[in-house]
Amino acid sequence: MNIKFRLILMNFLQFFIWGAWLISIGKYWFSNNLGSNIQFGAIFSTMGIASIFSPTIAGIISDKYINAEKLYGLLHILGALTLFIIARVTNPVTFFWVMLLNMFFYMPTLSLSISVSYSALKKSGEDVVKVFPPIRTWGTVGFIAALWTINFTHNGESANQFYIASFVALTLGVYAFTLPQCPPMAAKNEKKSWVELMGLDAFKLFKSPRFAIFFAFSMLLGAALQLTNAYGDTFLGDFSKNPVYKDTIAVTHSEVIMSISQFSETLFILAIPFFLRKFGIKYVMLFSMIAWVLRFGLFAYGNPAEGFWMIILSCIVYGMAFDFFNISGSLFVETQAAPEIRGSAQGLFMMMVNGFGAFFGSNVSGWLIQQYFILPNGQKDWHGIWLSFAGYALVIAIIFPFVFRYKHNAALKHAIEHA
Repeated sequence: MNIKFRLILMNFLQFFIWGAWLISIGKYWFSNNLGSNIQFGAIFSTMGIASIFSPTIAGIISDKYINAEKLYGLLHILGALTLFIIARVTNPVTFFWVMLLNMFFYMPTLSLSISVSYSALKKSGEDVVKVFPPIRTWGTVGFIAALWTINFTHNGESANQFYIASFVALTLGVYAFTLPQCPPMAAKNEKKSWVELMGLDAFKLFKSPRFAIFFAFSMLLGAALQLTNAYGDTFLGDFSKNPVYKDTIAVTHSEVIMSISQFSETLFILAIPFFLRKFGIKYVMLFSMIAWVLRFGLFAYGNPAEGFWMIILSCIVYGMAFDFFNISGSLFVETQAAPEIRGSAQGLFMMMVNGFGAFFGSNVSGWLIQQYFILPNGQKDWHGIWLSFAGYALVIAIIFPFVFRYKHNAALKHAIEHA
């Protein structure tokens, strides 16, 4: 089988697993009365907790002890087992611990899939920079396919979504053992301190006010990402309680509507080079923050009938909100950090976004909703929820241009000009 096709299949399945439950878990949780908003926030925070620790640990193991493709396959097989168990759990405390275990297995596979892809492409003599991005795009296609599968099989409120994810994870886990070998590259006797092994040497970047501010905003925007993942589909699903909206397309096919966000991602990735050259990194980051304001604000005033266009537009601007900060942020780190800690610095950036940001966003939002946005009839005040989220993003957008200062260096200027 052609190596590109094999990697396309790997990326498709990788993100299908995540897409099968990530967007619809909120609808499943609240439709089946599994627990409170605070408990749901804790469930969603497991992704952040796992992102702080497990990718680094898995990276050390694959660098020194086990082939990356074998570790990748083993983690997916273990993840399949935990997903199967989750489908049978109804106690919120047990649900939290099993989901945390699942996230410890899944989150490292995101970086391992890149390592396996890069290794296989290099061995085949391919230009990784040119060939990998189109392959990775199929991961987004897999995520969308999962959303559509859950929607058209009517499993958004069913535990079957975890069974589907479990089956695909098991399939990918077995398939991974057939991929080209990606053996450990670090010498067995290589001496490194635990600080270096854990990637903690990059934390010295916090001594620089510029980096400290950048990482702080990375965490705050990581929190915003969790808000939309956790509550977007639940928001649309709750319109089914209103007879006026229950048969509208946004309600009956909510996962399909939410998948517009992923389509938007692929389009805005293509627009990033133009925006970087036209406006520079600082303003591209600012555009991302403004897009988050629009994402939440449009949800606040949208509905599945006359306000349907606002919901669609909210899904479209999500691509700018998500891509512009993540891509430009990684470029900022790549060109501003010293070469000897560049890899660790990228890991720190991801830790702030997907680790601390996800943990902060999930837990605080769950508490706020439980305390301030539950109506007397027990339903959620979605208008107030989304407006508060929009206000949060607006404050970030107002403060950012005044406190984040940077200067182009030669590497950053070259990167922008050739983006």
